[in-house]
Amino acid sequence: MKTELNVPSDLKFLAVVERWLLDCLQIELGDSVEWPRQSNRLRLALVEAYSNVVRHAHRDKPDLPVLLRLELDERDVALEIWDHGNGFDLSTYLPPNPDDKQEGGYGWLIMNRLMDKVEYRLQVNGRNCLKLETSLPEVKPTEV
Repeated sequence: MKTELNVPSDLKFLAVVERWLLDCLQIELGDSVEWPRQSNRLRLALVEAYSNVVRHAHRDKPDLPVLLRLELDERDVALEIWDHGNGFDLSTYLPPNPDDKQEGGYGWLIMNRLMDKVEYRLQVNGRNCLKLETSLPEVKPTEV
């Protein structure tokens, strides 16, 4: 299954983005996934990615759309978030130190902990792409 969503760069569309992702996956996978656990994990990674685009990449350009692409291959999920911002140079990223009381910088760390693979590409045809990948484990039937 492949699908995509173009959405305005505005946090008021966050619920739309979340529902789109989770509804698409639930329609395809049904009850074979432990949704309470997996939906929380997917939601948190998506919220971090989408809100970073809105707050940072498109900060001065709220009229630019955010493109979300979802691909599901059996149980493997690939989610791409495309933006039109200047991009983020990962070589300058320093993981937050728990002793410092810094407010930002946790997004990359959070997404990498929640997902199996996180990849970021700067300026592909004038846009940046954050790709989040994971495999959703199958629910084991309980014995009666």
